[in-house]
Amino acid sequence: MADVVREIERKYEATDGTGLGGLPELGGLPGVASVVDKEPFELDATYYDTEDQRLAQGHVTLRRRVGGQDAGWHLKLPADPKDPGVRDEVHAPVADELPAALASLVRSRVRGEPLLPVMRLRQRRTVRELRDADGVPLAEVGVDEVRAERYGPGGGTAAWTEIEAELGQGQDPALLDAIDARLRDAGLRRSSAPSKLRRALDETAPKAEKKHRKHRKSRRKGPPELDGARGETAADVVMAYVRAQVTAVVELDPAVRRDVDDSVHRMRVATRRLRSAFRSYGAVLDRSVTRPVGEELKWLAAELGVDRDREVLTARLAERLAEVPRPLRLGPVSGRLRTFSHARRTGSRRHLLAVLDGARHLELLTTLDALAVHPPLRVKSAAKPPEEVIRKAVRRDYDRLAAHIGEALAAPPGDERDLAVHEARKCAKRARYAAEAARPAFGRDAKRFVSRMTELQELLGDHQDSVVARLALRDLAGQAHAAGEPSFTYGLVYAREREIAAEREAALPGLWSAIMRDAASFP
Repeated sequence: MADVVREIERKYEATDGTGLGGLPELGGLPGVASVVDKEPFELDATYYDTEDQRLAQGHVTLRRRVGGQDAGWHLKLPADPKDPGVRDEVHAPVADELPAALASLVRSRVRGEPLLPVMRLRQRRTVRELRDADGVPLAEVGVDEVRAERYGPGGGTAAWTEIEAELGQGQDPALLDAIDARLRDAGLRRSSAPSKLRRALDETAPKAEKKHRKHRKSRRKGPPELDGARGETAADVVMAYVRAQVTAVVELDPAVRRDVDDSVHRMRVATRRLRSAFRSYGAVLDRSVTRPVGEELKWLAAELGVDRDREVLTARLAERLAEVPRPLRLGPVSGRLRTFSHARRTGSRRHLLAVLDGARHLELLTTLDALAVHPPLRVKSAAKPPEEVIRKAVRRDYDRLAAHIGEALAAPPGDERDLAVHEARKCAKRARYAAEAARPAFGRDAKRFVSRMTELQELLGDHQDSVVARLALRDLAGQAHAAGEPSFTYGLVYAREREIAAEREAALPGLWSAIMRDAASFP
């Protein structure tokens, strides 16, 4: 069984020999009633990674540690893209082999490559604990004397001292800000390395590895054909967006496995953004290469969406049923909805985990990585300024959207209009994603267009959700009738959903007129 804790910490440079006596006074900080110096203790950890350091590249650390109060296997995953000091730490008991629960969480990164011991870190930790009036630990500031020993050929050693401030579980992050201010006022500066392992890898790396790492970074910026134009070409803009979505798919894999709130939805959106970028920017990326990748992304999105769509529908129907006055809720409507939802659960958590563990998913991730490093550029268009290529692509998606909006507005009410609105919604989503990619080149204009597309997508999406809800309500009413239960309440909710759809249809012309006015400047 693995446990998860949210780790929020900050690291600071220190001179060798610095002890608690070299720290500033920490009493008097908000909520701190006492400061307690604890006895020093020893920690000994072995860190694991693939030979090419795939975990370290993704700011992930995996270790087996003895000593201290939390001996065992520890996996640290980034939890906040804006703050490397915020991580989710997954714990498993001490064991000779890596526990299966942790192995699954690194699978999207290692993909079958063996995990090898890469570094041994031994440290002597001295902690000053900050407590509230009830003696509850609020935070701790520790001095770590670290000795690093790199495994493998050419492995070196390193030693340093650092200071670490860590917030207690569930405590107010404002306290960490106050500690940070106190430490900075005392002359301490934040560490340039996000983790002990990163610093150890950098300081013990053989010269050949340092050269290889520098070369690897340069390869990700763009192909040699575009040297001298980085940051100024259509390829730069498009590939920055593509790489961000590839990173999101890989990083969200362990979150989906852990059933983190909204992780399935965010991973699904990342796959959609990639597919959309491939379609919208065919002038930059060779479609003969990206088309089959897009089909695999479509498959993954469908697998991710099985239970997600059911959950969204169930939540919507539950909300509508709750709006019905109690005297008008006839029959076991809540129980019927639960039964209906369970019966529609064609997917399952077990199935989704099997998909993520499967060869098809892992091969897709490898393909995406390769595409990010060696993009299939159509060099002539890719090397052009973004103002020329990107604007044209967004404009093409906008024109396609405009045609579908026209069809939706002209269609008679009923199934024909519902279908037209649904097609317009998909076009709005594609135009939005194309404009998202364009933001680095077009700034505020693209940002405003994205906002407009999001507004339109939400309106059209709510209309489509109403269509799906009404189909489900008809099924519910039929099942209730067959079971001898009243179907009156489902009819009331059906009528309300039809009203919502009519309201969205009535709002569409005004919103679209505003969008057309804004589109005069972009795209």
